[in-house]
Amino acid sequence: MKAIVYTQYGSPDVLEQREIKKPIPADKEILVEVFASSVTTGDIRVRSLNVPRGFKLLTRLMFGIRKPRNPILGIEFSGKVEAVGKQVT
Repeated sequence: MKAIVYTQYGSPDVLEQREIKKPIPADKEILVEVFASSVTTGDIRVRSLNVPRGFKLLTRLMFGIRKPRNPILGIEFSGKVEAVGKQVT
């Protein structure tokens, strides 16, 4: 599957499209086929580390000291449920 990833903090130039392995949902998770997604100011701030003065260290502790822990940004999307974990009702 395709994803836009970033492996370092910085300008939009750090974003790249990659082919990644399709995730398998854990017991209490679902897998959604995404049809549309948004780019929020939060995504931009995390990617560029554009945070208020004094919050840069806290932001790096939360999202990754040297590089991002999760290389895929975004939490707002629409799509359809493709797979469910064993404990999902």
